[in-house]
Amino acid sequence: MERIKDKQKKAFEKLKDQFSYKNVMQAPRLTKVVVSTGVGKIKTDKRKVELIPEKLAVITGQKPSLRPAKKSIATFKVREGQISGYQVTLRGERMYDFLDRLVNIALPRTRDFRGINLSGVDEMGNYTLGIRENTIFPETADEDLKDVFGMAVTVVTTSKTKVETEAFLKLLGFPFKK
Repeated sequence: MERIKDKQKKAFEKLKDQFSYKNVMQAPRLTKVVVSTGVGKIKTDKRKVELIPEKLAVITGQKPSLRPAKKSIATFKVREGQISGYQVTLRGERMYDFLDRLVNIALPRTRDFRGINLSGVDEMGNYTLGIRENTIFPETADEDLKDVFGMAVTVVTTSKTKVETEAFLKLLGFPFKK
């Protein structure tokens, strides 16, 4: 199985005719992957709030940083400074390892998986994917099925357009819907 890091190195050769690249530095590259999750309604249950960063650290291989609420919103029962979520920014080898596990192991384990949507690509060349259950990763224990949380995975690239990002991610092996 070829790694995403190796596929990225070959991206210039495969995309240069399609996008008329003249230099290797014009080819898109992965810069970082941001994995974030919110605590939502469970913010009152201390045990579950402490469980989320532990599982996120096991999944990503890096300790998450907490994200406090920027301002109080009475409708959502949120106070300023209260923990509203956790975030991990992956770069370098950890980023490539995480993406390899996500694309080749975790996503195919999703129930009724038929591919991921192309609608997650934004105009600035980034791709955001929502994952409903953390249990698709093999690192998480299946016995804690009551403590399931979702997360958002944002893949940040250097590509300039939406079309360029779609072609680059397909080349890396992301399983998009047909």
